[in-house]
Amino acid sequence: MSAQPRRRSILLAAGAATAASAVTALPAGAAAPVAGSAGSRRPVVIGHRGAAGWRPEHTAASYTYAVQTGADWIEPDLVPTKDHVLVVRHENEISGTTDVAKHPEFAGRRTTKTVDGRPVTGWFTEDFTLAELKTLRAVERLPLVRNRNTVFDGREPVMTFEEVVRLARELSRRHRRRIAVFPETKHPTYFRSIGLPLEPALARIVRRYRLDADECVVQSFEPSSLAAFAAERLRLPLWQALGTTGAPYDHVAAGDPTTYKDMMTPEGLRRIARYADWIGPDKSSVVEPFTLLADAHRAGLKVGAYTFRAENQYLPAALRRGTDPNAFGDAFAEYALHFGRGVDAVVTDYPDIAAMARDAHAGPSGD
Repeated sequence: MSAQPRRRSILLAAGAATAASAVTALPAGAAAPVAGSAGSRRPVVIGHRGAAGWRPEHTAASYTYAVQTGADWIEPDLVPTKDHVLVVRHENEISGTTDVAKHPEFAGRRTTKTVDGRPVTGWFTEDFTLAELKTLRAVERLPLVRNRNTVFDGREPVMTFEEVVRLARELSRRHRRRIAVFPETKHPTYFRSIGLPLEPALARIVRRYRLDADECVVQSFEPSSLAAFAAERLRLPLWQALGTTGAPYDHVAAGDPTTYKDMMTPEGLRRIARYADWIGPDKSSVVEPFTLLADAHRAGLKVGAYTFRAENQYLPAALRRGTDPNAFGDAFAEYALHFGRGVDAVVTDYPDIAAMARDAHAGPSGD
């Protein structure tokens, strides 16, 4: 998972800063290289917000279950608090992922904001201190799809990114394999505009814990966020996430006409390879056009497709079973298709199914 030499020579020549107070790293020999690193050719299984198919996302239970069942990396989405602490939530608007609406003391904080050019109504992390957010409890974001997960509603607090890093270290020790964190900067242009930039706060945690290239990969949909993090001169791989339509919001805000479609052309991929090590396209973009995977590999980029789920409504029509959109279809067949085509990683709500599918694809040799 080492960064490409040309990107390191451009962005990281001065070396990485470290902190004397960092938490002790894993003991020598305590963990094998993480999948996707220089020491492994296996595709990476990335627990999307943990094991979001089985536990409410971004909770300790979700991350722990993801690793227990085969995830190599766990993905925290990063948003800031009012006192500029990074917490992990799918969005900064938290009415769908916490019980904030049940707290009368916070009723007056419900508001409407414009985030990335769209009006959003609810409660926002940037209007709460960390101490206030810690009084809330996580709930299942998709209760109509995953009603089984609602049994866990109200059981766990909102986590900080630092707590996720500590948990990943503990899980690495427990399972004797190195677990990486895969943070995504959410709405970085918006947060920069209100004086809560994500990248310096992320860099402080990376330095404090001395996270290396086998422990952390930084992702964003906004190239300027990856550039801001690269300016911190830390030796970590970068992942350019790609949407299916439109353009990165920082491009929109700056009047840059470059779209996601442009970024997925051979020339666009060569540009991405100057600053990033991975692209993260929607899984549909790997299927159509089929050339994206080969073009990205030709440019020197690894490809991690998102988001794999097991429910019928998220599967290709040919792999659905029955008419219930929330029943499980043939998820194994979808993984087999993508592993067979050569993806380097899958981002999944069901890391257990992904790990089983990867093992089946690898065969007895394990490669």
